[in-house]
Amino acid sequence: MKTLKGPALFLAQFAGDEVPFNNLKNIAKWAGDMGYEGVQIPSWDKRLIDLERAATSKDYCDEITGVLAQAGVSLTEISTHLHGQLVAVHPAYDALFDGFADPSVHNNPTARQEWAVRQIELAIQASANLGLANMGSFTGSLAWPYLYPFPQRPAGLIEAAFDELAKRWRPLLDKADAAGVNICYEIHPGEDVFDGVTFEMFLERLNGHQRCNILYDPSHFLLQQLDYLDFIDIYADRIKMFHVKDAEFNPTGRQGVYSGYQGWVGRAGRFRSLGDGQIDFGAIFSKLTALDFDGWAVLEWECALKHPEDGAREGADFIRDHIIRVTEHAFDDFAGSGADDATNRRLLGLS
Repeated sequence: MKTLKGPALFLAQFAGDEVPFNNLKNIAKWAGDMGYEGVQIPSWDKRLIDLERAATSKDYCDEITGVLAQAGVSLTEISTHLHGQLVAVHPAYDALFDGFADPSVHNNPTARQEWAVRQIELAIQASANLGLANMGSFTGSLAWPYLYPFPQRPAGLIEAAFDELAKRWRPLLDKADAAGVNICYEIHPGEDVFDGVTFEMFLERLNGHQRCNILYDPSHFLLQQLDYLDFIDIYADRIKMFHVKDAEFNPTGRQGVYSGYQGWVGRAGRFRSLGDGQIDFGAIFSKLTALDFDGWAVLEWECALKHPEDGAREGADFIRDHIIRVTEHAFDDFAGSGADDATNRRLLGLS
């Protein structure tokens, strides 16, 4: 068995224009001072990383790792969620998702998608230059507006969407394979790959591509009422990244999973700071440890109620308290008989 690494912090929800959140040096020191041992960097935030430079300059990558080392933290992974989202966008979401892209490609879906693909390519090379084995992302979505089967979906609609999704991602997965990097998709509502069934639909069209893997975040499964512990057992071989995020689901006579178009505070299902929700992290950390997951336990803070700095501060201790330092020997070794092969055969009644 292996001990998980951490605690670590995903910086996307904290980066901003105010000190200490305004550049990598300051935010890394802030995270390190709270007890984090690693940070995960969003590829789209230029305050934290210049993706083009990281993809083309080993010296710049050495600068990044040096800045983090001075703060006492390591780089866990690069996250490309917003760039990955733009690899596949249904036209209904064009206006909303333009905000994820460079202004030069706004109002031009074809150019926006080409730009997004280029960002993913840069992030793959940057990950390789930084010595990272895994990179987080979203798949994007073409079929999401047709999630609910009313009106009846035309035969082949979903299949065509997943065929196209796989077609767009296969070249990127091949580039990731050449670079020795796994692309770990966060299984997430709003993406076409939002549960185990859809992950399998995607993976099948990719012929089981070895670089197509999973970023495990139980909060999205609780809100779907999916068994997040069974998911670990089913997809253990594909889980390469872990977001530690809590959630709660409190249905009433007025709302359930879909939550009546309410904002986050008023939803039956909502994200919470670690320890404030309903997820059994003791069981999750036990399963991941028993299955030899040796990646980082990374806090992704999202909460409808609590201040982010309080959530971050509490999250470091929460993760540290849940990481299981694996044992080096069996608990009952003291009672071992020290038997050898001859003794074993005698005990079995064999000559």
